[in-house]
Amino acid sequence: MSWLARLLDRTPPPEQRMAEALAAWKSGNYGVALDLWAPLAHEGHARAQSNMGAAFLQGCGVEQDHAKAILWLRRAAGQGDAGGQRNLALCHYEGWGVPQDHAEAARLYEAAAHQGDVEAQDMLSWMKLVGGGCPQDYAGARFWAEKAAVHGSAAAMARLGDIHHNALGVARDAAVAADWWGRAARRGHAEAQAMLGAAYLAGKGVDRDPVEALHWLRRAEMGGAGELAAGFIKEARAHAKPAQRAEAERRAEEPLS
Repeated sequence: MSWLARLLDRTPPPEQRMAEALAAWKSGNYGVALDLWAPLAHEGHARAQSNMGAAFLQGCGVEQDHAKAILWLRRAAGQGDAGGQRNLALCHYEGWGVPQDHAEAARLYEAAAHQGDVEAQDMLSWMKLVGGGCPQDYAGARFWAEKAAVHGSAAAMARLGDIHHNALGVARDAAVAADWWGRAARRGHAEAQAMLGAAYLAGKGVDRDPVEALHWLRRAEMGGAGELAAGFIKEARAHAKPAQRAEAERRAEEPLS
């Protein structure tokens, strides 16, 4: 392209259009984002294709359409886009727009996981732990959970607590389990909060502490893990003095730090 043609061509470069679209999407201006992504997707830009697929999958800015989502996600995944692979994996896992196929979901999650996609790493860890769509593999489950945990996945941290608590491919280690549950709990993971509370109640992996036990169990209850926490809460309240129960409630109401 000559210098004059470049001067006359005022179309922003793809990177700028992608950034503008992402900013619009995050602010809730889905139509603006899609107007920017659509031409790039048709031009073959993998991340734009992935984002178009996600929009049709969620029904954001467009009518929800699983068939169109699959079309765009396959194009993106075929070019190696991790987000496209992960969302296409979800479609295969749930049977959205394609026949349900957990083996294909696991394959796609693994492809995205190898590219550093944290959500894919977390899901692949869970699938390997339970043997869903792939052979049960405790070592693989722990490996991918650790990868996701490094990048802040609370679900992966909670799973690592369970792995060490239940001796799934590792020696049982109550202290390591409590440490992982604690990391997840401080990020708001309700099930991990329940398990951490139970650990403090029994003194397993941490010093027994009725206040901390009830504190974390109450957070779990308020966070949606009431069924898991229920039995432990009853016992914790029975062993705590009125002043300890009041202190636990106070802590449970404070923002997580």
